[in-house]
Amino acid sequence: MNDKTLSVLIVDDHSVVRMGMNALLSAEADLHVVGNAKNGLEAISQARTLQPDVIVMDMEMPRKDGIDATAEIIAEQPDAKILIITSFSTTDRIAKAIKAGALGAIMKNADDSEMVAAIRAVGRGKVYLAKDIKRLFKEDPPMPELSPRQREILDAITRGLTNQDIAKLLGISLDMLKKHMTALLQKMNVANRSEAVATAMRKRLLKI
Repeated sequence: MNDKTLSVLIVDDHSVVRMGMNALLSAEADLHVVGNAKNGLEAISQARTLQPDVIVMDMEMPRKDGIDATAEIIAEQPDAKILIITSFSTTDRIAKAIKAGALGAIMKNADDSEMVAAIRAVGRGKVYLAKDIKRLFKEDPPMPELSPRQREILDAITRGLTNQDIAKLLGISLDMLKKHMTALLQKMNVANRSEAVATAMRKRLLKI
């Protein structure tokens, strides 16, 4: 390998995706696949051992997803360069991955040329958001992060608990709960509990 060659670690729980990515990158003289991982735990281990120039990280995986794996890798290697690949994640999930330290995001069904360009860009330390990702962000902007208390209330709402039940569960007064509820609905930009549940499910804010 020459000095300009980028070493790449591919992380995806589907073997067909890993095989396809390996085949794609093998045709590029400046990109060299040094490892493959099928979940976030393997990604963390191999990133530590291989120290790749670029990590191509799937978003949704068993055992440990791409967001948590990204956060842990960045905690150990602040200069690690991670490109998130996804097929169906919400803008909120993608935004969370970027916040965790990923430099870019691209859809799995992107053209080969765009995928290669994204890997090269991230390898050079540049932020790369694919056109499809940018369009998703424009159509459905990620929501401001919910506080732990707001997440507790949202979880209780999705379980169908009444305001009285939620207040008792959290050990707060009904008046205080109503204040929290109003702030939650405003942050989610919804009008009522039903819309909050629908939005939570669509954006996958909670594991329902």
